[in-house]
Amino acid sequence: MELRHLRYFVAVAEELSFTRAAARLHIGQPPLSHQIQLLEAEVGAQLLERSKRWVRLTEAGKLFLDDARRVLALSEQAMQTARRAGRGEAGELRVGFTFSTPLTPLFATLINRYRQQSPGVLLTMKEMSTLGQIEAIANRELDLGLVRPPELTLPDAVELTILRRDPLVMVLPVAHPLARKQSIAINDLQGEPLVMYPESAGTGIHPQINRLCREAGFQPTIAMEAGEASTIIGLVAAGCGVSVLPSSFDIIRMSGVCYRPMADAEATTGLYLARRKDAASPLVAAFIAVAAAAAENATVIAA
Repeated sequence: MELRHLRYFVAVAEELSFTRAAARLHIGQPPLSHQIQLLEAEVGAQLLERSKRWVRLTEAGKLFLDDARRVLALSEQAMQTARRAGRGEAGELRVGFTFSTPLTPLFATLINRYRQQSPGVLLTMKEMSTLGQIEAIANRELDLGLVRPPELTLPDAVELTILRRDPLVMVLPVAHPLARKQSIAINDLQGEPLVMYPESAGTGIHPQINRLCREAGFQPTIAMEAGEASTIIGLVAAGCGVSVLPSSFDIIRMSGVCYRPMADAEATTGLYLARRKDAASPLVAAFIAVAAAAAENATVIAA
């Protein structure tokens, strides 16, 4: 049984005339009559009573008509869903993001704009470290990730696209001597007790700070480690040390803490969009397009 057979039957049932149904379907009347006969033979029941003057539905035909309409409606719905998915307007998109990403204005702009443009897409978002996202994308457990650049070799399957750059800032107790400076150099960290993410957290900032300190000729002094930025900032407020974080964290205002920009040119971090190189999904392409537009607009406003 083909969908066209159901369409033929519904047309005849609604018109109660082979002549009018044939005209509606833009086919000849004899082929239409033949197709209805084949349908009845396949169903194993007479669906229509006909004479030279009239056409009537049998009881079997009345019940069959209801189901035929539902099948046709479902087939139309399936086609529309497939077309929307092909345009990136339906389906599920899995996006990861780092702990600091929601603090950037770009994040809210991007997600709101994407939801407005693709309301039919189930957007599943998961907070993960940079390294965790990259591994999940490589393993096809995530479609996209908003990450800070990891200081490691990426898997061959994953590529990064820069969305924005953020300066690093020093997080200091307000009574700290360095708080009197307008900007802080990496060299100023020498001998200072640092409060940092643990290496196991998989963040991009931990290896970056280690590298910047080594390039300045010293090893950082790690006083304490914490897995959450708010905890790190709270420990700084408690006098446990100083820290270095992306500037987006300066939105977290805590008594006893101040933020100072870093003077070194390399003391910046980027927000990147990570994806598989072979990602050909229209859903992925649509999100990337929105992300690129949001990032470009944010750059223009900042300028």
